[in-house]
Amino acid sequence: MLKASCVFLLQTLTTTKKHKQSLLKAHVVSFCPPPHPPPMACRIHTVWDPMGWLCLSSIVFVWSYNTWLLPKLIMMPHVAQGTLPAAVAAGYYVVAALCMAALVRASTADPGRVRQERDMSSEEFSVQSHVCQKCSIVKPARAHHCSRCGHCVRRMDHHCPWINNCVGEGNQWLFIQLCFYTQLLSTYALVVNFAHFYLLPPLASAQPDEFVFHYSVAMLRGAAVMGVMIFLGMAALFYGQVINILTDLTTIEKMKDPFLEVSAQVQRPWQESLAAVFGTRWKLLWLIPCRRGGVQGISARRYSYQAAV
Repeated sequence: MLKASCVFLLQTLTTTKKHKQSLLKAHVVSFCPPPHPPPMACRIHTVWDPMGWLCLSSIVFVWSYNTWLLPKLIMMPHVAQGTLPAAVAAGYYVVAALCMAALVRASTADPGRVRQERDMSSEEFSVQSHVCQKCSIVKPARAHHCSRCGHCVRRMDHHCPWINNCVGEGNQWLFIQLCFYTQLLSTYALVVNFAHFYLLPPLASAQPDEFVFHYSVAMLRGAAVMGVMIFLGMAALFYGQVINILTDLTTIEKMKDPFLEVSAQVQRPWQESLAAVFGTRWKLLWLIPCRRGGVQGISARRYSYQAAV
């Protein structure tokens, strides 16, 4: 009786193991990529997270505040007075527009969600691919499950509440653009503020009875404080993202192992590393957010899918 029970248990375990292997193979077969994926501009990715929407709304408010305040109090009056070139005001609006475009694209672009209907290449599957315990789908190496978004993201770097989206393979280039243009816009605002108080002649056309001019000093000081804080924060994010790209590591991998060393097999020239992220070797296009880009623009997926060791 005991022998029969052991045989039955062994057969059950063997059958279960074979069943899991067949399911895994079925997952791999079902991941068949379309030959020509639709343009990124047609995909709107949103995350329904109240905290994320609050953070994103605060960023939009700060951008709107500074985009309206500086031209109203400083630029346009000085341009009308002839003490400031009109090109300075036009340049400020151009940088502000690029900053907002990068914010919209980074917050609505697909960060690289692993989908049931999409495939992993043989290279991705062969290197430590496994089934996500939360999604129950096969995910490639270096993909991680985001508890905020509720799905797995390919080569996920981190989840950023300020854009209410993950930063991953599909939108990392947009996040870098956002950090860059935010630094540029903050620097622009600080320089204009400094020039208004210490370099440019006083405004003769200012109307003290208007609210914005009556409280102009306090409002401009508040804008300067916000500019300094935002610049420092974005500079740290920008520097960290560039270092991650050049070393072929992610923030999650660094958090898991702070002493993680870069493998000599994945080190590449900085131009090639950045081109793999931005989707093109044309450096001028790295500055344009309103285009199709990212890893999808590079042939044969140039990211290193080797598991970091």
